[in-house]
Amino acid sequence: MQQARICKGCWEQMHVPVPIRGVVSAPFRAFGIRPSRMNPNTCTICELMFTKVMRARKITIDATIMFADLRGYTSLSQSQSADAVSGLLDAFYDECASAIWEHDGLLNKTIGDAVMAVFNFPLKRETHAKNAVLAAREIQTNWRDRRESLVQAHGLTVSDLGIGIGIHSGELSFGEFGHSHRDLTAIGTVVNTASRAQSVAKPDQILVTKAVFDRVQPDMKDSRSKAFQLKGFDLPIELYVA
Repeated sequence: MQQARICKGCWEQMHVPVPIRGVVSAPFRAFGIRPSRMNPNTCTICELMFTKVMRARKITIDATIMFADLRGYTSLSQSQSADAVSGLLDAFYDECASAIWEHDGLLNKTIGDAVMAVFNFPLKRETHAKNAVLAAREIQTNWRDRRESLVQAHGLTVSDLGIGIGIHSGELSFGEFGHSHRDLTAIGTVVNTASRAQSVAKPDQILVTKAVFDRVQPDMKDSRSKAFQLKGFDLPIELYVA
C-alpha cells in the first residue's frame, strides 16, 4: 500500500495539509503529530478528532465494524514454540492491517488472535460497508497465499490457519471510554453483532448482516443466507456469505 505524505483525514475534513512523512513533518512531530498507528495515512489529530474539533469525548456515527479471528490459534500456541506463534500472529496482523488501511479503515484493536476494524471514521466514506467487505475479501485472499509458507515452515496443515470474519453496519458510539484507563474504541450493538457474526463464521468464511448485505448491492445479490442464534441475542440473526 502506498502511504500518503499528508494526513488524508485532516485534508478531507478540514482542508489542512498536515505533513506526516518527509522532512517537512519534523516540526509537527515535535508537537506529537505523527502517523496514527490505527491507519498510517491519518494522523494522531484524527484519532481524537471528536475532542480536538467536536469538543466531545465520544460521538455517534454511522459506521461498519469488522472482526477477523485466526482460527486454531489457541491450540497452536500449545504445540508450537513461542517464536513460531509470535511470527504467525505478526503475519496475521500484517495482512489484516494492509487490507484495512487500503480500504480506508481503522485497525482499532488487536485482541489476542483477533482484530477489530472501524470503517467511516475519521475518513468518511459513503461506501464504508462495501469497503469493509472488500477489505475482508482481500484479507482472505492474501492470507490463503501467505499461509502456504507458514504451513511449510511450521509443519502445520492449512485447516489450522483459517480466518473467520464478521461484519455489521449501523449507528454506534465512538470515542474515549473510561477514566483511569482511557480506551479509544467503538461500542454498541453494532460492535457486538459483528463480533458474534465472526464467532460463527467458518475458517475462510466472511459473514455479514442484512444491513451490510443491503448496502453493498448489487455486489452480493447472489449471496446465500442462514439464520444463526447468536450468543446474547433473543432472536435469530440472518447472516449472508460475502
